[in-house]
Amino acid sequence: MRVAFRTDAGGRMGTGHFMRCLTLAEALRHQGTQVRFISRNLPQHLLGMLDARGMEFIPLPQEIIQGPSDGLAHSDWLGTSQVNDARATADALADHPWDWVVADHYALDQRWESAIRASGPQLMVIDDLADRQHDCDVLLDANFYSDMATRYVGKVPVHCQLLLGPDYALLRSEFKTLRGQIAQRSGGVKKLLVFFGGMDADNYTGLAIEALASLHLTAQVDVVIGAQHPYRETVQHACHEHGFECHIQTPRIAALMASADLAIGAGGTAVWERCVLGLPTISLSLAANQRQQIADAAEAGLLYAPADGQSIAYTIAQHTRLLMENPALLKLISQKGMQAVDGQGTNRVIAAMASGGIYIRRVNPSDSQQLFEWRNHPTIRAVSRQQAPIAWAEHVLWFDSVMWDKSRLLLIGSMAHEPVGVVRFDVADHLAEVSIYLVPNGKHVGQGRHLLASAEQWLKKHQPDIQHIRASVLAENRASSQLFVRSNYKPKTIFYQKDL
Repeated sequence: MRVAFRTDAGGRMGTGHFMRCLTLAEALRHQGTQVRFISRNLPQHLLGMLDARGMEFIPLPQEIIQGPSDGLAHSDWLGTSQVNDARATADALADHPWDWVVADHYALDQRWESAIRASGPQLMVIDDLADRQHDCDVLLDANFYSDMATRYVGKVPVHCQLLLGPDYALLRSEFKTLRGQIAQRSGGVKKLLVFFGGMDADNYTGLAIEALASLHLTAQVDVVIGAQHPYRETVQHACHEHGFECHIQTPRIAALMASADLAIGAGGTAVWERCVLGLPTISLSLAANQRQQIADAAEAGLLYAPADGQSIAYTIAQHTRLLMENPALLKLISQKGMQAVDGQGTNRVIAAMASGGIYIRRVNPSDSQQLFEWRNHPTIRAVSRQQAPIAWAEHVLWFDSVMWDKSRLLLIGSMAHEPVGVVRFDVADHLAEVSIYLVPNGKHVGQGRHLLASAEQWLKKHQPDIQHIRASVLAENRASSQLFVRSNYKPKTIFYQKDL
């Protein structure tokens, strides 16, 4: 598989877009995927990250356009028009056929996306603003919002697969590893962590240092800043003066989070990094696009968000003291965070990409004739429990019963408006039993895993109470057995039968 990433970083874009793409790219590379980054404004230290990992990079030509060029809120962040950017991006991809392009940029919308999709690859958009129209196959927004279910209604194509919420948070592998080694916080605070991201243009870090110094804490304080922090020397001096430990562009941020008892920081991806490690946080908004994320996450108990109105230093000092005197609240926030984020988000996103953009829908009455023909095909009957041909009258009764039975979910997967296969889930309490077959026309051989993965994502979205999926396979059906094993199904029991 070949995957290209179109993202910028630095200046107003910050590094968050680049880092979450890099996390996904590293995981894809680990599975043998060819990865390429395409960018117009990538700072030198981020270029160094790509070079150190041996990842391909193609720079886009610099073009300066005064004022917004495409009518979006962040159009001037692009440095050119979407038409020119799409043309330059397509040129950067012209040497190979690409399976996916991943776009993570606030200045790109359906105009750029339609142009890229027209050249062949499937498109995944990473967004967290929901402020523009998209033309993509997959949309990823890993943030938590109270209106998440309706956030992109009318803004994406009907076939688009939505990956919404912190279940899909793109977290580096060390966070998942450390999560398995720590427990929820007890509520005591012996170590604090201050981290407002790599840029922190308004120096919230300095204000936090001032606030914590005024408390005369006995707890250890770790302060993390990026190499490009505009007040780097000032922060270093303040840390030295107050006995705080200053870490610059540290590769140990996950370990520092895992060892801390309370954090002070911003929104963005760092919210989910702290949650997966159960680190309670006083979270402040550094940008307008973080306000709703932080407010909704606070309402769900995933972090602590002080109300605006006081000076930043005063707010941090007052609420740090309050939380240190309230261990039960810290313990609850730690518990809620770990419940919301399990560190498997990157794997789930890759599984969605591997599903090949298969669109899943429930059957409707017009599907009855096709289902009848597929089910009676000799190759399908040979691996079914009922191998005798099915009469039309029998099929009609069965189909009608399935259409009205809420415990039976009959689904069709399609790709480019062409049916790929059929999946049925029979639901009882928290268990769903699955059956699956590909359309017997020979066109979709090898798509079984993709169809199953897409159906599993559909089930998780529409039936969130389901905790287990079970598959029963005939002993002679080796293809199905291999399908489920390769899809991470584990054998639980073996069923023996003697025919008399």
